[in-house]
Amino acid sequence: MSSLVLQVTGMTCQHCADSVEAALNALPGVRATVDYAQAVARVEAGAGVDTTRLLQAIESRGYGASLRESGREGDAADRGPLEVAIVGTGSGAFAAAIKAVENGARVTLIEGADVIGGTCVNIGCVPSKIMIRAARVAHLQARHPFEGLSRCMPTVDRAALVRQQQARVEELRRAKYERILETTPGVELVRGWARFDDPHRLLVRQADGSERAIRADRILLASGARPAIPDIPGLKETPYWTSTEALVTETLPDHLAVIGGSVVALELAQAFLRLGTRVTILARSTFLSREDPALGEGLVRVFEEEGARVLLHTVPDAVRHDADGFVLATRMGEVRCDRLLVATGRVPNTAGLALDRAGVATGRGGAIVVDDHMRTSVDHIYAAGDCTDQPQYVYVAAAAGTRAAINLTGGDAALDLTAMPAVVFTDPAVATVGLDEARAGEQGIATRARSLDLDQVPRALANFDTRGFIKLVAEKDSGRLLGAQVLADGAGEIIQSAALAIRNRMTVEDLAGQLFPYLTQVEGLKLCAQTFSRDVSRLSCCAG
Repeated sequence: MSSLVLQVTGMTCQHCADSVEAALNALPGVRATVDYAQAVARVEAGAGVDTTRLLQAIESRGYGASLRESGREGDAADRGPLEVAIVGTGSGAFAAAIKAVENGARVTLIEGADVIGGTCVNIGCVPSKIMIRAARVAHLQARHPFEGLSRCMPTVDRAALVRQQQARVEELRRAKYERILETTPGVELVRGWARFDDPHRLLVRQADGSERAIRADRILLASGARPAIPDIPGLKETPYWTSTEALVTETLPDHLAVIGGSVVALELAQAFLRLGTRVTILARSTFLSREDPALGEGLVRVFEEEGARVLLHTVPDAVRHDADGFVLATRMGEVRCDRLLVATGRVPNTAGLALDRAGVATGRGGAIVVDDHMRTSVDHIYAAGDCTDQPQYVYVAAAAGTRAAINLTGGDAALDLTAMPAVVFTDPAVATVGLDEARAGEQGIATRARSLDLDQVPRALANFDTRGFIKLVAEKDSGRLLGAQVLADGAGEIIQSAALAIRNRMTVEDLAGQLFPYLTQVEGLKLCAQTFSRDVSRLSCCAG
């Protein structure tokens, strides 16, 4: 008999250790015990037992294994730091890398794109909000509501706007990603596209065509998402835009058609409209079809008042492009435009990861299935952000990345999305949190709901902008706040107060009794809460 000590990687709990021990003891002539805390297997093996068979037995259960010097165990420090590989460099990946290093791990970040930072800072949240803000300023110059102030459509230098926008993008990428990478010991950046070779081994295809193998104890997948392109005859043969191209175009189209009726489509459609472009929007169903119908209906009125053509329940039957531009065949007749923006959602970047080689389960559209601890179907592999089946918001990705890092380094952190706020940055903006009436009904919850038009909110009256409403949904018997839906200027700022109220299980009566500053838009939450028990039109200003 010989005594061997095997290093085992990838175990996350005692059950993992038991599984490894069972695999070893199933081999003839082998007696083994596995120590989860020290991540070692102590093996007594007969003379005819090949070490390779021991390693293969462990790897067959999805764990890594290597042979230590015969008979020498050492202590936990001999093993060195936990090796963590993270695929992606967006907000979820960076949040995880920072937390994992804080917890003593050594991190390898893997990125195939030319720049680090992911969607939000480079081609999503940051550039789009800059463009939206500029468009709002232009709109107010031309159509503000105040008498005694002149109105004029400003001259728009789109190229100058893009230069300023991209300079801020580069500044934030430098400050929030590149500099952090440079100043955080224990993090290595590897350039290239990653795919699984086995559950613990990633192959990274580098720019020169070579491949680098990276073996890790724990792996986090944070590979993000890309624009979804609908299967419309002729579309893929045309020079259509996604949001990526639309955000950096240095010339404004005369007529822009937008396919889509959700967040990106509506935000960019309104921005182009306000900068002077004629806009036609084609939505498969309604605006914001997954939300309370009143929100989409309110936005349709706003867009049409601002001059957009809105075609609901309309998807092109075919698209072609010629010397004169795009031609979209629809049930409403032909739509001709010089530019076409396709904004019909995003799909997870998982197709190239060879997830089947690791046994990682996916769901609809290739999204990686995770639990509330960001664990995938494989014990030592985690996932966070837009590549998963969680909501595609940057702050969800960052929170998920942090919690994944806590868990893969031995902690226990869950992500609770029951009070997750969401914002659409149109003007007026749309913001939601918690349950609307339909979703509450699907869960068998009896509700009461009240809506307050903004002409009952003093700040909206003072702003001469009463477009929109605030709606609250409460549990029928207890009055506990379940959800809020807001269409209003500043809805994104209003919604966080509602989120905190839901998180703290407040009732609408509790909310109605809170102190809110006057004059503010968020005071509308208090007023709407008061409508559950009184007629607020008969209250004095800032009534308590």
